[in-house]
Amino acid sequence: MTNAPQSPVDWGDVPPPTDPAPARRRVSGWTVLRVLVCAFGLLSLAYWGYLAWPFPFPGVLFMVGAPLFAAVVWFLFRSPRSPIDTDVVGKVVVETALVIAAGGAWVSLGHPVVGLVFVLVAALSGVVAFRRETA
Repeated sequence: MTNAPQSPVDWGDVPPPTDPAPARRRVSGWTVLRVLVCAFGLLSLAYWGYLAWPFPFPGVLFMVGAPLFAAVVWFLFRSPRSPIDTDVVGKVVVETALVIAAGGAWVSLGHPVVGLVFVLVAALSGVVAFRRETA
């Protein structure tokens, strides 16, 4: 026979506590635009790597490596959960460099209008995101 200590509280038929429903994050049109800009930028770099270099080598290397490098740089310095704490100026510099690289990819492929429109839309989305982050 073990003499386990009894709790002074009698729970009876009380159901176990449940966690409240997690708060849902609202998705705005600006957030959707921001995701589309990022996706288009990565696809632009992949397309540039595919067309600007002879296939299969180094074309495949640049087709995979350029967007992968951009995604890693964005994650390290610009993402909301980045492991490296960067100030506002550093974040702006990194984002500007990535946007210019994607826009420059279109210019180097002979489509300067696509590159210019991308840079303008990305700049607008970046300014709105910056204002939201610093508000």
